[in-house]
Amino acid sequence: MTTENHDDYPVRSTCCPCGHDHSASGVTRRGFLQGMGGAAVLGTALAGMSWSALSAAERQSGAGPQRRPLVVQPILLYSTPKPRPQWSWRSWGGIQTQQDAEQEVGRIKRELGDLGDKADFPVEFLPVAAIKGAGDLPGLSGIDKADVLLVYAAGGGMDTFAKLAERGKDMIFFCRHKSGPVYLWYEIISPRYLRQHTDTLALTGIDDGDIVIDSQDEILWRLRALCGLRSTMGTRIVAIGGPGAWAQPKDVVPNLVREKWQFDMQTVSYDELGKLIKEARADGDAVQRARRRAGAYLNAPGNTLETQREFVDNAFLLEQVFRGIMKEADCQAITVNSCMGTIMAMAETSACMTLSLLNDAGYMAFCESDFVVIPSGVLLVNISGKPMFFNDPTYPHDGIITLAHCTAPRKMNGKELEPVRIMTHFESDYGASPKVEMSKGQVVTNIVPDFASKRWVGLLGEIIDAPFMDICRSQIDIRYACDDRMLAERMPGFHWMTCYGDYMRELGYALKKVGIQWENLTT
Repeated sequence: MTTENHDDYPVRSTCCPCGHDHSASGVTRRGFLQGMGGAAVLGTALAGMSWSALSAAERQSGAGPQRRPLVVQPILLYSTPKPRPQWSWRSWGGIQTQQDAEQEVGRIKRELGDLGDKADFPVEFLPVAAIKGAGDLPGLSGIDKADVLLVYAAGGGMDTFAKLAERGKDMIFFCRHKSGPVYLWYEIISPRYLRQHTDTLALTGIDDGDIVIDSQDEILWRLRALCGLRSTMGTRIVAIGGPGAWAQPKDVVPNLVREKWQFDMQTVSYDELGKLIKEARADGDAVQRARRRAGAYLNAPGNTLETQREFVDNAFLLEQVFRGIMKEADCQAITVNSCMGTIMAMAETSACMTLSLLNDAGYMAFCESDFVVIPSGVLLVNISGKPMFFNDPTYPHDGIITLAHCTAPRKMNGKELEPVRIMTHFESDYGASPKVEMSKGQVVTNIVPDFASKRWVGLLGEIIDAPFMDICRSQIDIRYACDDRMLAERMPGFHWMTCYGDYMRELGYALKKVGIQWENLTT
């Protein structure tokens, strides 16, 4: 973020280089993405809300976003050939009889039970379906309910695979080599199915990345990716001041997001927000509750107050308003346009700490209403189950890049709170903004989205410092393994998303499903 002060140029109080905030114009209903079951993408202007109604709703709101359970239909495909004298009557594979198949179903059930216990995301495994061919498919009611078909390809013919693909579901194929009786499709899934007796991939929507041999962990991370993707598609999000996009035409990026991600953007005008804040300030109970919550926060271990206490109280009151708005909109995500100007006079604080609090509570809260990067943050949260750090990158050098912003969550690992200094927002020297002291040595996933929603860059890094420079308050230096020049030349867009942990595989797997190229600079 750069604030210029020059006799010949206006002072800029926004991250947008144009010096003003973009907001979207009217939105029309768009098409539906395959597998979304008709989720609408029409944006709506929220108006006529009252603080009395929002306050009651906000008090009833619980924790933040709960990921939708991924429903998985396991299918064992097998055959029971009959001996034929002087003829090759059976294919490769260790499952040849009905008894073999029944034992294999038991093995699959045990493995799925272990997977469910290990999963750090919500997943529901339907009963294992054992079929011999396409003729058995009409009787599988679970296919329509399922998000994913997990196909155990022990035997059978290609016609069954083709019929499964027609269902339009995501599919993962599992073949055994040494984890149990060897499967026929361990031999032929590439030449006969994926390549269809040619030299190149001949299918759409399925490729070598959907094939797993033996490893249960390889199944698990793919399911984690698909759980994150399913929870991201159709996200409803409140845009205070309207949706925008950093330095881009006001309509182009939000419309891309509506089309590709099916986002439902609910707009709240600043006039409406100002009315709600004024009503909340007149509510003595709401004000006292905000002060009590702020006091408890500041008195907890790991906190240092380095700004005016009233800024913190006001940040908690604004957080209560935002919770109420999200409850009214029936969503768990929010973003703020003109967060470096307009909202400060209304809220008598900056939005930084408010957004940090919401992220720590499990919501998804973004500053700047930058829909270039917001989908990547939503996807990252839904894959990892942890909050993301929306940030500004700098220029890579000597294997190091600095990432900084004023809205970082404290609960970066999804559990414990990092130490924090509560300071002013840097550019305005006003309000309450957290300087989160992120953990040195922590591995982080970084997403670098492009403006066109066509190519996202991924970079794995390690936090080596949490410095205190004259930039946005929460700041980290990360070390990465790729070449500096390559990173500088390949990173698109502007804002990044950062999360504790390594989710590079999951992101690449999810993005191929929506037609975005994933360029992993770590590999």
